[in-house]
Amino acid sequence: MSARLTVPKTYKLAIGGAFPRSESGRTYEVATPQGAFLANAAKASRKDARDAVQAARAAQAGWAKATAYNRGQVLYRVAEVLEGRKAQFADEIVAQQGVSAAVASAQVDEAIDLWVWYAGWCDKYAQVAGNLNPVAGAYFNISAPEPTGVVAIVAPQDSALLGLVSVVAPALVAGSTVVVVASERHPLSAISLAEVLATSDVPGGVVNVLTGSPAELTPWLAAHADVNALDLAGAGSLEWVDLQIAAADTLKRVLPPGEVVASPQRIAAFTEVKTVWHPKSML
Repeated sequence: MSARLTVPKTYKLAIGGAFPRSESGRTYEVATPQGAFLANAAKASRKDARDAVQAARAAQAGWAKATAYNRGQVLYRVAEVLEGRKAQFADEIVAQQGVSAAVASAQVDEAIDLWVWYAGWCDKYAQVAGNLNPVAGAYFNISAPEPTGVVAIVAPQDSALLGLVSVVAPALVAGSTVVVVASERHPLSAISLAEVLATSDVPGGVVNVLTGSPAELTPWLAAHADVNALDLAGAGSLEWVDLQIAAADTLKRVLPPGEVVASPQRIAAFTEVKTVWHPKSML
Protein backbone atom coordinates (compact mmCIF):
# COMPACT_ATOMS: atom_id res chain seq x y z
CA MET A 1 0.00 0.00 0.00
CA SER A 2 1.50 3.35 -1.00
CA ALA A 3 2.06 6.03 1.61
CA ARG A 4 -0.42 8.87 1.43
CA LEU A 5 0.59 12.48 1.12
CA THR A 6 0.07 14.80 4.06
CA VAL A 7 -2.32 17.71 3.59
CA PRO A 8 -0.74 20.81 5.19
CA LYS A 9 -3.37 23.14 6.60
CA THR A 10 -3.52 26.78 5.61
CA TYR A 11 -4.74 28.67 8.68
CA LYS A 12 -7.01 31.54 7.68
CA LEU A 13 -8.20 34.66 9.49
CA ALA A 14 -11.31 34.78 11.69
CA ILE A 15 -13.52 37.80 10.90
CA GLY A 16 -17.21 38.19 11.59
CA GLY A 17 -17.77 34.50 12.29
CA ALA A 18 -16.19 33.45 8.97
CA PHE A 19 -12.69 32.25 8.10
CA PRO A 20 -11.52 34.23 5.07
CA ARG A 21 -8.14 34.32 3.45
CA SER A 22 -6.36 37.65 3.59
CA GLU A 23 -7.73 39.98 0.93
CA SER A 24 -4.13 40.51 -0.14
CA GLY A 25 -3.66 36.80 -0.76
CA ARG A 26 -0.52 36.85 1.40
CA THR A 27 0.54 33.95 3.61
CA TYR A 28 3.62 33.16 5.63
CA GLU A 29 5.20 29.92 6.78
CA VAL A 30 4.95 28.85 10.41
CA ALA A 31 7.88 26.72 11.49
CA THR A 32 8.93 24.63 14.47
CA PRO A 33 11.71 25.96 16.73
CA GLN A 34 14.04 23.74 14.67
CA GLY A 35 12.95 25.41 11.44
CA ALA A 36 10.76 22.62 10.04
CA PHE A 37 7.62 23.65 8.15
CA LEU A 38 4.36 23.40 10.15
CA ALA A 39 1.69 25.24 8.19
CA ASN A 40 0.83 28.33 6.22
CA ALA A 41 -0.90 31.19 8.01
CA ALA A 42 -2.73 34.13 6.46
CA LYS A 43 -0.83 37.42 6.62
CA ALA A 44 -3.48 40.02 7.41
CA SER A 45 -3.51 43.39 5.67
CA ARG A 46 -4.81 46.83 6.56
CA LYS A 47 -8.06 45.99 4.76
CA ASP A 48 -8.44 42.83 6.85
CA ALA A 49 -7.94 44.91 10.01
CA ARG A 50 -10.65 47.34 8.87
CA ASP A 51 -13.00 44.45 8.13
CA ALA A 52 -12.32 42.98 11.58
CA VAL A 53 -13.09 46.29 13.30
CA GLN A 54 -16.29 46.64 11.28
CA ALA A 55 -17.36 43.12 12.31
CA ALA A 56 -16.53 43.80 15.96
CA ARG A 57 -18.54 47.03 15.89
CA ALA A 58 -21.55 45.31 14.33
CA ALA A 59 -21.51 42.61 17.01
CA GLN A 60 -20.85 44.86 19.99
CA ALA A 61 -24.37 46.09 20.75
CA GLY A 62 -25.83 42.59 20.79
CA TRP A 63 -23.05 41.20 22.98
CA ALA A 64 -23.34 44.13 25.39
CA LYS A 65 -27.12 43.67 25.68
CA ALA A 66 -26.78 40.02 26.66
CA THR A 67 -27.35 39.50 30.36
CA ALA A 68 -24.30 38.92 32.54
CA TYR A 69 -25.63 35.43 33.26
CA ASN A 70 -25.94 34.67 29.54
CA ARG A 71 -22.41 35.90 28.77
CA GLY A 72 -21.11 33.71 31.57
CA GLN A 73 -22.91 30.67 30.17
CA VAL A 74 -21.54 31.34 26.67
CA LEU A 75 -17.98 31.71 27.96
CA TYR A 76 -18.34 28.57 30.06
CA ARG A 77 -19.42 26.73 26.91
CA VAL A 78 -16.14 27.82 25.29
CA ALA A 79 -14.27 26.11 28.12
CA GLU A 80 -16.33 22.94 27.61
CA VAL A 81 -15.44 22.79 23.92
CA LEU A 82 -11.78 23.52 24.69
CA GLU A 83 -11.83 20.62 27.13
CA GLY A 84 -13.00 18.32 24.34
CA ARG A 85 -10.19 19.46 22.04
CA LYS A 86 -7.35 19.38 24.56
CA ALA A 87 -5.30 16.90 22.54
CA GLN A 88 -5.35 19.07 19.41
CA PHE A 89 -4.27 22.19 21.28
CA ALA A 90 -1.54 20.32 23.14
CA ASP A 91 -0.18 18.92 19.86
CA GLU A 92 -0.15 22.41 18.31
CA ILE A 93 1.71 23.85 21.31
CA VAL A 94 4.30 21.07 21.17
CA ALA A 95 4.86 21.72 17.46
CA GLN A 96 4.96 25.53 17.71
CA GLN A 97 6.84 26.06 20.96
CA GLY A 98 8.97 22.91 21.10
CA VAL A 99 7.94 22.05 24.66
CA SER A 100 7.24 18.57 26.01
CA ALA A 101 3.81 16.98 25.79
CA ALA A 102 3.42 17.28 29.55
CA VAL A 103 4.22 21.00 29.53
CA ALA A 104 1.87 21.58 26.59
CA SER A 105 -0.95 19.68 28.30
CA ALA A 106 -0.44 21.74 31.47
CA GLN A 107 -0.65 24.96 29.43
CA VAL A 108 -3.95 23.87 27.87
CA ASP A 109 -5.33 22.94 31.29
CA GLU A 110 -4.33 26.35 32.63
CA ALA A 111 -5.95 28.12 29.66
CA ILE A 112 -9.21 26.21 30.20
CA ASP A 113 -9.18 26.94 33.94
CA LEU A 114 -8.54 30.63 33.22
CA TRP A 115 -11.45 30.76 30.79
CA VAL A 116 -13.74 29.24 33.42
CA TRP A 117 -12.44 31.72 36.02
CA TYR A 118 -13.27 34.70 33.82
CA ALA A 119 -16.67 33.20 32.89
CA GLY A 120 -17.49 33.21 36.59
CA TRP A 121 -16.81 36.95 36.81
CA CYS A 122 -19.48 37.88 34.24
CA ASP A 123 -22.20 38.33 36.85
CA LYS A 124 -19.89 39.48 39.66
CA TYR A 125 -17.45 42.11 38.38
CA ALA A 126 -20.07 44.87 38.38
CA GLN A 127 -20.39 44.50 42.16
CA VAL A 128 -16.63 45.04 42.47
CA ALA A 129 -16.21 47.81 39.89
CA GLY A 130 -19.50 49.61 40.65
CA ASN A 131 -20.60 51.41 43.78
CA LEU A 132 -23.40 53.16 45.65
CA ASN A 133 -21.75 56.49 46.37
CA PRO A 134 -22.35 58.42 49.62
CA VAL A 135 -23.91 61.82 48.95
CA ALA A 136 -25.33 64.62 51.08
CA GLY A 137 -28.81 65.01 49.70
CA ALA A 138 -32.17 63.40 49.07
CA TYR A 139 -30.97 61.24 46.19
CA PHE A 140 -29.00 58.11 45.34
CA ASN A 141 -25.75 58.23 43.36
CA ILE A 142 -24.90 54.94 41.70
CA SER A 143 -21.82 54.13 39.56
CA ALA A 144 -22.07 51.12 37.24
CA PRO A 145 -19.52 49.76 34.73
CA GLU A 146 -20.41 49.41 31.05
CA PRO A 147 -18.42 47.92 28.15
CA THR A 148 -16.04 50.31 26.44
CA GLY A 149 -16.88 48.94 22.97
CA VAL A 150 -14.35 47.52 20.50
CA VAL A 151 -11.01 46.48 22.00
CA ALA A 152 -7.94 45.90 19.80
CA ILE A 153 -5.44 43.53 21.41
CA VAL A 154 -1.87 42.52 20.65
CA ALA A 155 -1.60 39.04 22.13
CA PRO A 156 1.53 37.98 24.07
CA GLN A 157 4.04 36.87 21.45
CA ASP A 158 5.77 34.07 23.37
CA SER A 159 2.64 32.00 24.01
CA ALA A 160 0.43 30.07 21.61
CA LEU A 161 -2.74 29.70 23.71
CA LEU A 162 -2.47 30.72 27.36
CA GLY A 163 -1.34 34.28 26.61
CA LEU A 164 -4.12 34.65 24.06
CA VAL A 165 -6.80 33.50 26.51
CA SER A 166 -5.41 35.77 29.24
CA VAL A 167 -6.10 38.90 27.16
CA VAL A 168 -9.20 37.93 25.16
CA ALA A 169 -11.37 36.48 27.95
CA PRO A 170 -11.40 39.53 30.27
CA ALA A 171 -12.33 41.87 27.41
CA LEU A 172 -15.39 39.73 26.67
CA VAL A 173 -16.67 39.53 30.23
CA ALA A 174 -18.05 43.06 30.37
CA GLY A 175 -19.57 43.02 26.88
CA SER A 176 -16.78 44.43 24.70
CA THR A 177 -15.90 42.86 21.37
CA VAL A 178 -12.36 42.07 20.26
CA VAL A 179 -9.95 42.33 17.36
CA VAL A 180 -6.84 40.41 18.40
CA VAL A 181 -3.49 40.23 16.62
CA ALA A 182 -2.20 36.75 17.39
CA SER A 183 1.38 35.75 18.14
CA GLU A 184 3.30 35.99 14.87
CA ARG A 185 5.50 32.99 15.66
CA HIS A 186 2.78 30.86 17.27
CA PRO A 187 -0.48 31.72 15.43
CA LEU A 188 -1.98 28.29 14.92
CA SER A 189 -3.67 27.98 18.32
CA ALA A 190 -5.31 31.39 17.82
CA ILE A 191 -7.19 30.23 14.73
CA SER A 192 -8.01 26.91 16.38
CA LEU A 193 -9.45 28.90 19.30
CA ALA A 194 -11.52 30.93 16.81
CA GLU A 195 -12.90 27.64 15.49
CA VAL A 196 -13.88 26.74 19.06
CA LEU A 197 -15.59 30.11 19.53
CA ALA A 198 -17.52 29.64 16.28
CA THR A 199 -19.04 26.42 17.66
CA SER A 200 -19.61 27.65 21.23
CA ASP A 201 -22.55 30.08 20.93
CA VAL A 202 -20.24 33.11 20.68
CA PRO A 203 -21.92 35.42 18.14
CA GLY A 204 -19.99 36.08 14.95
CA GLY A 205 -17.85 39.20 15.17
CA VAL A 206 -17.46 39.16 18.96
CA VAL A 207 -13.91 37.82 18.57
CA ASN A 208 -11.95 38.50 15.37
CA VAL A 209 -8.47 37.03 14.95
CA LEU A 210 -5.77 38.46 12.71
CA THR A 211 -2.51 36.64 12.02
CA GLY A 212 0.60 38.21 10.54
CA SER A 213 2.86 41.04 11.61
CA PRO A 214 1.93 42.98 14.79
CA ALA A 215 4.36 45.71 13.68
CA GLU A 216 2.33 46.14 10.49
CA LEU A 217 -1.19 45.77 11.91
CA THR A 218 -1.08 47.48 15.30
CA PRO A 219 -0.47 51.09 14.10
CA TRP A 220 -3.58 50.88 11.93
CA LEU A 221 -5.66 49.59 14.84
CA ALA A 222 -4.21 52.20 17.23
CA ALA A 223 -5.26 55.00 14.87
CA HIS A 224 -8.64 53.53 13.87
CA ALA A 225 -11.42 55.88 14.99
CA ASP A 226 -13.89 53.03 15.61
CA VAL A 227 -11.60 51.21 18.07
CA ASN A 228 -12.36 52.27 21.64
CA ALA A 229 -9.48 50.66 23.55
CA LEU A 230 -6.06 49.19 22.93
CA ASP A 231 -4.40 46.36 24.89
CA LEU A 232 -0.67 46.31 24.13
CA ALA A 233 0.11 43.20 26.19
CA GLY A 234 2.25 41.68 23.43
CA ALA A 235 3.62 44.91 21.97
CA GLY A 236 6.70 45.26 24.16
CA SER A 237 9.05 44.90 21.18
CA LEU A 238 7.18 47.52 19.15
CA GLU A 239 7.38 51.32 19.36
CA TRP A 240 4.50 51.20 21.78
CA VAL A 241 4.83 54.80 22.96
CA ASP A 242 4.08 55.86 19.38
CA LEU A 243 1.06 53.55 19.48
CA GLN A 244 -0.15 55.29 22.64
CA ILE A 245 0.23 58.66 20.93
CA ALA A 246 -1.76 57.44 17.91
CA ALA A 247 -4.45 56.07 20.23
CA ALA A 248 -4.70 59.38 22.08
CA ASP A 249 -5.89 61.10 18.90
CA THR A 250 -9.17 59.18 19.22
CA LEU A 251 -9.29 59.11 23.04
CA LYS A 252 -8.74 55.37 23.38
CA ARG A 253 -8.17 53.61 26.66
CA VAL A 254 -4.68 52.04 26.47
CA LEU A 255 -3.21 49.23 28.55
CA PRO A 256 0.59 49.31 28.08
CA PRO A 257 2.81 46.22 27.73
CA GLY A 258 3.52 44.32 30.92
CA GLU A 259 2.90 41.10 32.78
CA VAL A 260 -0.61 39.79 32.21
CA VAL A 261 -2.12 38.82 35.56
CA ALA A 262 -5.57 37.28 35.96
CA SER A 263 -7.55 39.89 37.82
CA PRO A 264 -10.95 41.60 37.83
CA GLN A 265 -8.98 44.82 37.31
CA ARG A 266 -8.18 43.56 33.81
CA ILE A 267 -11.92 43.45 33.15
CA ALA A 268 -12.42 46.92 34.57
CA ALA A 269 -9.58 48.27 32.40
CA PHE A 270 -11.94 48.10 29.43
CA THR A 271 -15.13 49.45 30.96
CA GLU A 272 -16.64 52.90 31.26
CA VAL A 273 -18.31 53.99 34.48
CA LYS A 274 -21.80 55.45 34.19
CA THR A 275 -23.04 57.45 37.17
CA VAL A 276 -26.78 57.74 37.74
CA TRP A 277 -28.52 60.17 40.10
CA HIS A 278 -31.96 59.22 41.40
CA PRO A 279 -34.13 61.05 43.93
CA LYS A 280 -35.15 59.26 47.09
CA SER A 281 -38.84 58.70 47.56
CA MET A 282 -40.47 61.38 49.68
CA LEU A 283 -43.21 58.99 50.84
